[in-house]
Amino acid sequence: MIMATQIRDTQFGHLVRLLSKRLLRYPDELDPSLWKRFLQRDTGSMPTSSKERANDGQDNGLQDLGADTVVDDGQDICLVGWYGPDDPENPQNWPSSWKLLVAFLMCILNFSFYIASSIYVPGIPSIMQEFGVSEIVATLGLSLFTLGYGLGPMLWSPMSEIPQLGRSPLYFWTFLTFILLQLPTGFAVNMPMFLVFRVLTGFVGSPPLATGGATIIDMYDPARASYGICILSSFGVLGPVFGPIIGGFAAPAEGWRWTIWIFTWLCSLVVILLFFLLPETSAANILYRRAKRLRVITGDNRLRSQSEIEAAHHTMKDHLLVLGRAFTMTFSEPIVFFMDLYSALLYGILFLWFESFPLVFGEIYGFSAGAQGLAFLGIFVGALVTVPFFLLWVRYGIVPRFMKPSFKPEMVLPPTFVGAVSLPVCLFWYGWTARESVYWILPIIGSGLFTVGVVTLFNTVFNYLGISYPAYAASIFAGNALFRASFGASFPLFARELFRQLGIGPGNSLLGGIAVCFIPIPFIFYRYGERIRHMSKNARHDV
Repeated sequence: MIMATQIRDTQFGHLVRLLSKRLLRYPDELDPSLWKRFLQRDTGSMPTSSKERANDGQDNGLQDLGADTVVDDGQDICLVGWYGPDDPENPQNWPSSWKLLVAFLMCILNFSFYIASSIYVPGIPSIMQEFGVSEIVATLGLSLFTLGYGLGPMLWSPMSEIPQLGRSPLYFWTFLTFILLQLPTGFAVNMPMFLVFRVLTGFVGSPPLATGGATIIDMYDPARASYGICILSSFGVLGPVFGPIIGGFAAPAEGWRWTIWIFTWLCSLVVILLFFLLPETSAANILYRRAKRLRVITGDNRLRSQSEIEAAHHTMKDHLLVLGRAFTMTFSEPIVFFMDLYSALLYGILFLWFESFPLVFGEIYGFSAGAQGLAFLGIFVGALVTVPFFLLWVRYGIVPRFMKPSFKPEMVLPPTFVGAVSLPVCLFWYGWTARESVYWILPIIGSGLFTVGVVTLFNTVFNYLGISYPAYAASIFAGNALFRASFGASFPLFARELFRQLGIGPGNSLLGGIAVCFIPIPFIFYRYGERIRHMSKNARHDV
């Protein structure tokens, strides 16, 4: 019965219900007394945030049908909420095994999509030869894909916050479309066709990049969500890291087209898992569909979810504001803007190294194309060392404080102090050890230090933004994805010229100097973040 609760809300479950009309029925369809016991009256004071909507059945108090009625626009409204604090359909009440499964699906979804960006890089010489294009034009295959998945979440993430749509259908249908669009990409007959479909696939397949974090928050309390967001973002980094490793062996042997087919097969496996195993996690969507279902069962149009009551008062302008929220909040909130900028610098450097590593390990150390990809394992090993320490910090540094009334979101920021210093150290180390007279393992060790900055900065930024702006988590993460993708798209275009004109050492020193300028940012927000948050109308003011 517990498993049926989640399977019923997957795409497979929806299909079974549509075709059978009798299988996988909801408890309130089998037992009418269930919903009668828990109907609420609309109190007239509607929550303003999605978080409050998600908990309306718990926070507003349960009232029976004999309660005083409230007229809303001339109608007597019966509010449909959770069936008590232990309602099994509430994602916060799901068994731990299902929460872990959904979190795992988000991780492999992130990984399989991100790998599609960098696996193409070793195929650049092959596509240059086949289509007769320059190195910069061939690099656009990476940059435009990255730009596409930066722009995509600006649309998809606000859409996932619309109760009528939810998150699960968005994941499945966009990712299925992403896979189908790989056919014209892999069979492209010229460079313009290839580039057009690269940007389209990046745009269409991007929902998990920003909305994945919101899915984790749907299921876990903020303290435990910190673990999930850490692991999720680590998979997002490992995707681009493993791309050149796999592509480095596939492209020289079979050409650039095989780099497309390899990740397409991986993504096809993932979309099958999504179809059968990914339930809806958006509380607003679950309650919306519950109210819609109860109206059909009872014929009583007074039954409404909280989101429907609020939507009745929304104008077209309000809907446009929801879709534009990711843009507006990114540039109107100082905390969001500068944290996104820092994340973007990290991401730009990672993608810049996709062009730098062939120069260092191919031209300086004479590595083969496959071995050049293996040089990225230094970043992977750095993650294996850093992530456990960060999770220990979450366990002993964040979780105990989170349960105290004195908790402030700024308390999650101390790991960024380490990351802010490690980033320029990494760049100077990697840049000045990459020379023939220095053994090749030293620049790889230097690149491994990059993971210290990625783990401590990325994860802390996501946690800080998620805790500070819980009502708009998906939109906040979408803005972050846009910043990261913009830098990830632009940095590779000038990378080779940067290092050829300045040299590997001076080029990385320039980036290291920029990273030094960013060091004060986490310290400033640790000291003044609370004051800045309280000046915002979108951030939390209760902590």
